[in-house]
Amino acid sequence: MELVKKNQDLFLALYRCVLGLLFACHGAATLFDVLGGPQGPAPGFGQWPGWWAAVIELVGGALVLLGLAARAAAVVCSGTMAYAYFIVHQPQALFPIENGGEKAALFCWGFLLVAVLGPGRWALSALLTPARTLVADRR
Repeated sequence: MELVKKNQDLFLALYRCVLGLLFACHGAATLFDVLGGPQGPAPGFGQWPGWWAAVIELVGGALVLLGLAARAAAVVCSGTMAYAYFIVHQPQALFPIENGGEKAALFCWGFLLVAVLGPGRWALSALLTPARTLVADRR
């Protein structure tokens, strides 16, 4: 348990980076037909909600990955996945295992965790605002 407490910032950074990278890859796959392409039919430019969701996935995932405006980006990403779950998946069945909404539910809760905990001290925003970081460390 000592190892976990001692390296808590590192684990938070790894979690945030992996979550952001996976989400950004999902958006890039949908928008640019890379990494295996979109899952399902590719949305047309500006098409609601698919194209906009993919833009949020790419940009929001990249911001969370880097740790820039990570809390705000994580809230938007979490909300996007909540929308996806309740509008696309939940009408088919109640539980994610039945309606195919496992990824949406996991991303939603994962980004909510980042929004609550913040990006951590290994985020790019912490490097850009060192004075604020020092004040937070003194508490």
